[in-house]
Amino acid sequence: MITLTATAVARIQTMVAKKETAIGLRIGVTESGCSGYSYALDFAETVADNDTVIEQDGVKVVVDDSSMPLLNDMELDFVKEGLNQSFKFNNPNVISACGCGESFSVTK
Repeated sequence: MITLTATAVARIQTMVAKKETAIGLRIGVTESGCSGYSYALDFAETVADNDTVIEQDGVKVVVDDSSMPLLNDMELDFVKEGLNQSFKFNNPNVISACGCGESFSVTK
């Protein structure tokens, strides 16, 4: 299961409200970078048969079945640090990340 912090819920609500065709946020994992995987975020406009839909506090997060094992038990946060703001992935499955923080590896 993926959980969302209150700030992540608020940010997703704001984003989805601005995108007329969106039903929620799609989170996935792609093979990329020097450590193996990277996170992918997009608007969810549909739900496929192989998707898991997580609803929390009125927002939907859609995850494809191949990404779900790598994201299981993850907490999604939204943080603001000075002028910078971004989603933060608190993923207990990550065992290492590259120096730039763009990719990660997980236990298998």
